[in-house]
Amino acid sequence: MVDNLGDIGICWRLSADLAARGHRVRLWVDDVSALQWMAPGALQGDWPGVQVLDWATAQRATDLNTLAPADVWLEGFGCDIAPEFIASRADITRATGQKGIKIPVWINLEYLSAESYVERCHGLPSPVMHGPATGWIKHFFYPGFSPSTGGLLREPDLLERQRAFAQPGQRAAWLAQHGVAWHGERLVSLFCYEPPALVELLQQLASDTEPTRLLVTAGRATAAMHAAIEFKNCLEPLWNVREALSISYLAPFQQQDFDHLLWACDLNFVRGEDSVIRAIWAGKPLVWQIYPQHDTAHYDKLDAFLNMLKADDTLKQCLYEWNNLPGHAGANSRWTLMHLKAWTQTVQSARVRLLEMDDLVTQLAAFVQKKR
Repeated sequence: MVDNLGDIGICWRLSADLAARGHRVRLWVDDVSALQWMAPGALQGDWPGVQVLDWATAQRATDLNTLAPADVWLEGFGCDIAPEFIASRADITRATGQKGIKIPVWINLEYLSAESYVERCHGLPSPVMHGPATGWIKHFFYPGFSPSTGGLLREPDLLERQRAFAQPGQRAAWLAQHGVAWHGERLVSLFCYEPPALVELLQQLASDTEPTRLLVTAGRATAAMHAAIEFKNCLEPLWNVREALSISYLAPFQQQDFDHLLWACDLNFVRGEDSVIRAIWAGKPLVWQIYPQHDTAHYDKLDAFLNMLKADDTLKQCLYEWNNLPGHAGANSRWTLMHLKAWTQTVQSARVRLLEMDDLVTQLAAFVQKKR
């Protein structure tokens, strides 16, 4: 687990989608804590087709010998498969002269990006040059936003679920179920790291003429909110004196409910990789905090995403400030609330384009079938 939620979220979403389409999946994880609330019952085997296994088990030959060999290996987020696991399968193929059992289709599932290199690298082979699997081939599989990439995760029933949620009364019922006393005010979701611009966002929401309820997700977003509010209270004790801004702190909830949160809100602040895709499918205006990298490579990734989105200058400025890019942070422009209608059109236009592509699981299955 790299980002606590994003990588396990994507791996679980992929596993559950594969299982729902009739495949059997083993998900090897080094930290299962998030699955306890993200996918209740997953650790107890209550999700048909998905078996969650301890990462350390892949290093023990006695445990591996009890498992039937898998047809496909997926390495997520650069997590190399344990050498013991590779050796165990390689020994089986050698023992049968590679006739009784096929070499697995071995795929390196890469990070999401809208950068041009994704199209160039998607599907490329990578020969294994050393170790027990010498001579085997890995392939790079890149999620992406164009037909020349591996596409995006999107369950077959997603649009149907979204239409059902849009029926009268569903939003209010879901909010009440999660302890949110909604009275028709604007709803904004907050799923973030620790953006310095959060203080400015609170100021904007508190000073706007339209009341807002901010729905804050559990974890780092809640911690960031507490820190920002403490700062505002020390600096300007009466910053929310009109109480135009109400705040609800949400408990952790399962993965499908994150979709419901995004569908319920009028503006979504999202972070990392999985949630920005779900925000696009939601079709609501979004503000994305990209995962920061020490070499600032995320700046180029952010620009590529904005170009893919066909974002106007106001949305670009907003995301630059939210991501604290040099030369843009602290501009104090009222970027959040004035352009929601235009941003909605931007996201919905991108959504239409992306829905025309085959989803990632459909493309992955076709890729595996071709390689087998």
